[in-house]
Amino acid sequence: MKIKALSRPTASQQAPGSSVVRQSRNLDPSQHPFERAREYTRALKAIKMERMFAAPFIGQMGDGHVDGVYTMAKDPNSLERFASGSGDGMVKVWDLTTREEIWHTQGHENMVKGLCFTPERKLLSCASDKTVKLWDPYHSSPEAAPLASYLGPSAFTGLTMHRDHPSFAASSSVISIYDLSRPSGAASQTLHWPTSVDTITSVAFNQTETSILGSTALDRSVIMYDLRTSSPVHKLVLKFASNAIAWNPMEAFNFAVANEDHNAYIFDMRKTDRALNVLKDHVAAVMDVEFSPTGEDLVTASYDRTVRLWNRARGHSRDVYHTQRMQRVFSAKFTPDSKYVLSGSDDGNVRLWRSNASDRSGVKSARQRAKLEYDQALIKRYSHMPEIRRIKRQRHLPRPIKKAGEIKNEELSAIKRREENVRKHTSKADLKPRKNEREKMILTREQ
Repeated sequence: MKIKALSRPTASQQAPGSSVVRQSRNLDPSQHPFERAREYTRALKAIKMERMFAAPFIGQMGDGHVDGVYTMAKDPNSLERFASGSGDGMVKVWDLTTREEIWHTQGHENMVKGLCFTPERKLLSCASDKTVKLWDPYHSSPEAAPLASYLGPSAFTGLTMHRDHPSFAASSSVISIYDLSRPSGAASQTLHWPTSVDTITSVAFNQTETSILGSTALDRSVIMYDLRTSSPVHKLVLKFASNAIAWNPMEAFNFAVANEDHNAYIFDMRKTDRALNVLKDHVAAVMDVEFSPTGEDLVTASYDRTVRLWNRARGHSRDVYHTQRMQRVFSAKFTPDSKYVLSGSDDGNVRLWRSNASDRSGVKSARQRAKLEYDQALIKRYSHMPEIRRIKRQRHLPRPIKKAGEIKNEELSAIKRREENVRKHTSKADLKPRKNEREKMILTREQ
């Protein structure tokens, strides 16, 4: 009987360019008694190196603005273009690759409150001078007149563009829907809650369920509208007013609001009697919030002069960005590729940050990428260990913010202690059930 044996050339077991034969590894755990100890040591080294090389700040855009930067907008058709508006009415368009200004205009007489790009790469701006103007930053000179102007009933506070139709919404005392195909025309629709007369502070179209529109107002309300019926659908009233609203691009029914009580809240529009998550680390009002394009992370801008990055499933920030000269931050955005964060502050500067503080944008070899992936897997595997958890969470904060955080924690502890003392001395008949942390901020809900 003939038997044919399999035979392979020695070169198939050698690394390219090497004459050393690879040895097969025995995966039997009994052969590697110190494997976990070695892995833990590598994980500890990896997290230390990650914090050592954390340098999130890249630089500022050009010479910035003369006045504070209060709003920004990304071009949905470009990775490197975005616009910013300041308190002196100036509108500028920037190039991310060169970090230089490519277009500017004196758009308004008052503070620019809202910006957004249209699908045709035109730029809409609104301000406190009761006007919305349409610009062509890519094909016009800075001295050129606007392509169209739209007048409103009162000072505008926000803008948002419909994803599919040539229409946009502008917020003031009401929400006005304008049609871009009718230049300088009157609003085609007007939306408002029947009993609400307060100023609407922000407005945002849902980019997936495009007929849904969300808004926040000074009367502490968060209101949902449906353009198909031209009417409000649902109203949620919180304990404090909200400054901004943002929709999750990957989950159409989830949205986040930036609140005056130092927190940001994530809600499900189908069930708003309870927040999905409470993001609490800031020590002053949260002025802006936005989801990353992946829907997994958020960025918030705060009056406490910091920018914080969050994982949507966790209640505390994963990173905090600040500089010595940065003042109150009014606007923060993710770039369309999720790798960078933009912030606009009261000192007139637009700053560019890495969304992952220790990441680098240079070209990496396959070996480098494999090493980084291995390190991240080790950190994730041993993240429950006290020393690794401590190093991963440690951040250096400015002294005023650290002190304000300590005072805030003392005050919250005192409030909880007082509530517990009241409960101890209350009869069972009059004892009210404890409110969950994710329900405390909700006052009423109206349909």
